[in-house]
Amino acid sequence: MALLASVILHGFQKPVNAEISLHSDDPHRQIPEGVQFGDRPNLLQQGQQYYANGQISQSITAWQSALEVAEAQSSNTARIQTLNFLTSAYIDAGDLDAATTSNTESVTLIESIQPQTVQTQSLFAQALNSRGMLDLLSGNAEQALITWQQARAIYQQNNDVTGTITVGINQAQAFQSLGQYRKAKTTIEALVDSLDTRDNDLLKVRALKTLGVVLQNLGEPVDSKAVLDKSWELSREIAGDAETAEILFDLGNVAKDLDRFDIAQEYYETAVSLASSPARKLDTRLNQLRLALQLQQFTSARQYIDDIYPLLDALPASRPKSYAVINFAESLLRLNQVEDNGDIDLSAVAEFRQPQPIVELLKVAVNDSVNIQDTEAQAYALHQLGKVYLQFNRLGEAQRLTAQSLDLAQLINADDLVARSASQLAETLSAAGDQEQAIATYEIAFQKLQALRRDLVAVNADVQFEFKENIEPVYRNYVDLLLKDEQPTQAALKQARSVMEALQLAELDDYFRDACLDTHPVSLEDVDSTAAIIYPILLDNRMEIIVSLPDKTLRNYKTRVPLEELEFNFDLFYSSFSPGYPRDRHWRYSQKFYSWLIEPLEAELFEQQIKTLVFIPDRFLKNLPMSALYDGEQYLIEKFGVAISPGLQLFPQGERQQNLNLFVGGLSEARQGFDSLPGVDKEIDIIAQKSNSKVLRNQNFTYDQLIDTINNQSFPVVHLATHGQFSSNPDETFLLAWDQHISLDKFDTLFEKRRLGILEPIELLVMSACQTASGDDRAVLGLSGFALRSGAKSTLGSLWPVSDESTTELMIQFYQQLVEKQSTKAEALRQAQLELLRNSSYTHPYFWSAFILVGNWS
Repeated sequence: MALLASVILHGFQKPVNAEISLHSDDPHRQIPEGVQFGDRPNLLQQGQQYYANGQISQSITAWQSALEVAEAQSSNTARIQTLNFLTSAYIDAGDLDAATTSNTESVTLIESIQPQTVQTQSLFAQALNSRGMLDLLSGNAEQALITWQQARAIYQQNNDVTGTITVGINQAQAFQSLGQYRKAKTTIEALVDSLDTRDNDLLKVRALKTLGVVLQNLGEPVDSKAVLDKSWELSREIAGDAETAEILFDLGNVAKDLDRFDIAQEYYETAVSLASSPARKLDTRLNQLRLALQLQQFTSARQYIDDIYPLLDALPASRPKSYAVINFAESLLRLNQVEDNGDIDLSAVAEFRQPQPIVELLKVAVNDSVNIQDTEAQAYALHQLGKVYLQFNRLGEAQRLTAQSLDLAQLINADDLVARSASQLAETLSAAGDQEQAIATYEIAFQKLQALRRDLVAVNADVQFEFKENIEPVYRNYVDLLLKDEQPTQAALKQARSVMEALQLAELDDYFRDACLDTHPVSLEDVDSTAAIIYPILLDNRMEIIVSLPDKTLRNYKTRVPLEELEFNFDLFYSSFSPGYPRDRHWRYSQKFYSWLIEPLEAELFEQQIKTLVFIPDRFLKNLPMSALYDGEQYLIEKFGVAISPGLQLFPQGERQQNLNLFVGGLSEARQGFDSLPGVDKEIDIIAQKSNSKVLRNQNFTYDQLIDTINNQSFPVVHLATHGQFSSNPDETFLLAWDQHISLDKFDTLFEKRRLGILEPIELLVMSACQTASGDDRAVLGLSGFALRSGAKSTLGSLWPVSDESTTELMIQFYQQLVEKQSTKAEALRQAQLELLRNSSYTHPYFWSAFILVGNWS
C-alpha cells in the first residue's frame, strides 16, 4: 500500500542502480568478463554513455538494438544483462510497465539457466535490485525490503561490496517510505561510515544524498544541508548532470524548510537546467509552483504552469505521472483559494482560477489509471476530483466521486486513502445537511487514522497529507458535529473526549516526526476522586468545554466566541504578564478568560469538592497560565490546584513513590553565550538538603556525567537548574549542559534504562530555568516532549523566563511542600505559588504563574 500519493515530490529519491556503468573505473558496472556478445559491447557501451549523459531515450534505443543482437545469437546471459540495463532505463523514463516486463523476462531467463554460476547469481542480484525499485515505486515498501534483502544476500555471498552497499542505500529509502526514519538514519549512517575510507565514487555521492534526505525528514534541516552540500561537492567532481540535479532538488527542499525561499528557487532552477529526465524536471517545477503560490508570486507561477503541461505530456501513463497530476491539481486548487481583494495582481493566472482546467487534468489522470489498471492511482485521482467539486460547492458531484474513491480505497485496503476520502465524504454530507451520516463517515476516517498512526509520520511536510491541513481537521470536524446539539448525549461527549485525546497524541507524533509514544489506557472517570478533568475545545465558531467529574458524568458548556476573537484576547492577555503592564488591564483580560473557562462550571466544582483542576488545553490555550485566571477577587490558584496534560493516557497515573531521592544539576556560571544564574547555587544547595541527593554543578554538569549518573542510579526526582528552551520545533528545543546543548534526541539517551524498565521511571522532572520560545503557540509541545522522552510521570517547567531570585524561592517552597509535608505535586506547586503571591516582592503573576505542572498531579 502506498502511504501517500505525492511523496514522490519531496524527500523521495530514485533507488540506486547497480547495473549500469557510469564511469569506466567502476568494475561492478562493466560487462561481465568471459561473455561473448559479438558487436553487442559497442551497443552496450553506447547505451552506457547515453545513460551517463542523462539521455535516457537514446540509451533505451541502443540497448533495444543490443537485445535484438543477443536474441539472434541465442545468448541468454547477454539477454539478461541487456534486460537489466533496460529495466533501469525504463524506470528512469517513468515507464514502469515496460520496466516490469523487462525485469520479469530477465528473472525468467535466469531461472532457466542451470547450474547457477557466480556470474548468473550476480545478474540475478541486479534483477532483484530492479524488482525492489519497482516494488517501492509501486507503493509496496515492505515487499521492496524483502526483495532487496534477497539481493543483498547474493551480493554478500559473492563478496560484492559495491552491490551490497547499493542495496543498503535502497533499503534506507524503503525505511523512509514506511516512516521508519530513525531506522533509515541508522542504516544509511553505517553505510556512509563504511564508505569513508573508499575512494570517491558515485556510491558515496548517493549514500550522502540519501542521508541528507533522511535528516531532512527527521526535521534536521541544518544537518541535512551540510550532508547534501558534501554530496553536491563530490557530484560535481565525479557525477553527471543528472545526478547533480537530483541533489540540487533536495537542497531546494531543505532551503525551503529553512525559509530561504529565494535560495530554494535558485537550487530548483539549476536542477531543472541540469536534469535530462522529464520526470525530474516535472517534480522540480511542481515544487517551484507550490512555492511561488505560497509567496504569491503569480507571474512566476504562470511560467511554471506553462512549463508543467508539456512535461506531463512527455511522460507515459504511469502511477508517478498520475500522482504528479494530482499534485499539480492541488496547487491549482490552492490558487483558487487566494482571495482577490484588489491588493494583488492575479491576471497572469486568471484562467486557472476556475474548476474546468483542474477537472480536465484530473479526468486524464483517472483515465490513465484505468487504462494501466492502477486502482490506487484511480482512487486518488477520483478523491482529488471530488475535492475540486467540493471547493466549488458542487456537492452532488463531489459526493458521487468521493464515494467512488472511498469504495476503491476500501477494496484495495489503502487505509490512508480510506481516511482521506471518508473525511472528505463526511464534509460533503455535512454541507448537504445529512449530519447523522456525516458523523458515521467521520467515524470511519477517525478509526483509520488511529490504525495508521505509525504510518502517518512517513508523510513529508511538503506533501498534501499535512498534519495541519489534512489530519487535524478530521478530528476537529468530527468533534464539531458530535457537539453540535445544545445538549449532546453522554455517548457523544465521551466520543468527543476520546477524539480530542487522540488529537493530542497525533500532534505529539507530528512534533516528534516519529510515532514513538506509548499510551497507558486509563478509565478517565476513575483517575482521581478530587480532580476535575477539563477539555476546552476551540472550534471555528465557538469554544466547547467538556468536564469529567468524579460522579462519572460528563458536562458540556458552550461559549459562542469565534476562534479569531479568542486568539486576539489570548494575545492581549499573554502580553499583559509583563510586570510593567497596567495591572487593571491585566485583570480585565484575565477575568474574561475566567468567565469563559471557569465560571460556567464553578458551582459544580465546589459542589463536588474538587481540589485539582486538570486541563487538557487546545491550540494556543496550551500556553495559557491557568493558575492566573482571575474572578475579580481571587486567582484560580487560590481555589484549586492546577495541572496541565497533553493527554491523560500519555502519563502513568496512580500514587507517587514515597522515597524522593533527588538528582540535582545545573549551571550558575555563564556558559556558551548564556548569562550566569547566580540564584542556582542557592537553589541547588537548599534543595539538596531536603533529601538524599546527588549534585552535579557547573564544570561537572556535562552530558557524559549526566548519562553516567542518571542512567546508572535510581532517582525518583531529577531537578535541572539550567538554561533551556521549549519550542514547537524540536531542533530549537534544548537544555544547556556545561559542554553542549542537550537536544530531545540526546535527552532520550539520558533516560534509556528507565524506558527499558531497567530502572524505576522518574516520578518528577523539574526544569527550573528553562522557558518556552517567545511567540510560539505550540512551544509547550517542547516541554511535553522532554516530559515524555524522559518517561517522567510529571514535569515542572516555565512558560517564560522568570527572575532568578523568585524562581529559587518558588523551588525551595515547592520541595518543602513535596518532601517535608508529603503534598501532592499539584498542591505543592499551589502552595509554593501562594507563598510568592503573598510576598510583596513577587505578588505579580509574572513571578509565580509561569510555572506549570505537566502530567501526573498526584
